[in-house]
Amino acid sequence: MNYLIRKLINKNSSTSSTKAGRPKEVTEILEEQLDTGLKEFKRSHSHLFISAFAAGLEIGFSLLFMGSIFTLFNGDVSAEQMKLFLGLGYSVGFIFVIIGRSELFTEHTALAILPVLDKSASLKELLTLWGLVYSGNLIGGYIFSLIITNIAPAVGFINYDAFHHIAHELVDYKWQTIFLSALLAGWMMGLLGWLVTSSQETISRILVIVLVTFIIGLTGLHHCIVGSIEVFSGFLTSSSITFDSYLKFQIWATLGNAIGGAVFVSVLKYGHANNDR
Repeated sequence: MNYLIRKLINKNSSTSSTKAGRPKEVTEILEEQLDTGLKEFKRSHSHLFISAFAAGLEIGFSLLFMGSIFTLFNGDVSAEQMKLFLGLGYSVGFIFVIIGRSELFTEHTALAILPVLDKSASLKELLTLWGLVYSGNLIGGYIFSLIITNIAPAVGFINYDAFHHIAHELVDYKWQTIFLSALLAGWMMGLLGWLVTSSQETISRILVIVLVTFIIGLTGLHHCIVGSIEVFSGFLTSSSITFDSYLKFQIWATLGNAIGGAVFVSVLKYGHANNDR
């Protein structure tokens, strides 16, 4: 009953804020995030997995764009300019996934934990949801890697050097560095979900997505889903990327992303926004 009352209040306040053109209150954002999170818990497992599988495929277009940019401009621009170009290319897949409303694990590290904090969902339900979304993302990403590493070099829009370069940018670090880098990336992805909810128009949401993911791409922070595609593609095309390198990246990037989104966004945002409720 309390949830239904909050939902009705949130609907009315969101409508009035949209009409007035004013920014949403933090409590309104929290209610929308809770509402969205609860809807995900109520979806069937098969539908959730299929949506996550689609996201794993779609996020791969970041690698397609980045690889094409590297192949076209490598040697013709400076290393600094290349980083800027690749950072912009990194955003493409996220636009497809987030605006298209597919399920991405690094969004759910922050989103799905809110109903648990609000005692509207259990920890078991949270782990089940995370498992479905994470596995769907990875499987979709593996398939995209298999497709792109076979088609791109044959057609010529991405060469093997691009896969090699992009993968090494993620694996050539100690596990502590990968973990802390992923923690920052998870933190930013959690903030991205919060900012997208606060935005009222599609163009505003796209700008927010580009801004946040461009920073992640530019700085080379570790994202466990798009990074999985990048490193796995490197593993498929380069003998210098071993499966152990992939596993080290995947384990520590996943842990860092999960903690960054859950602790530094969900727990902190819920803590202060819930008091205002």
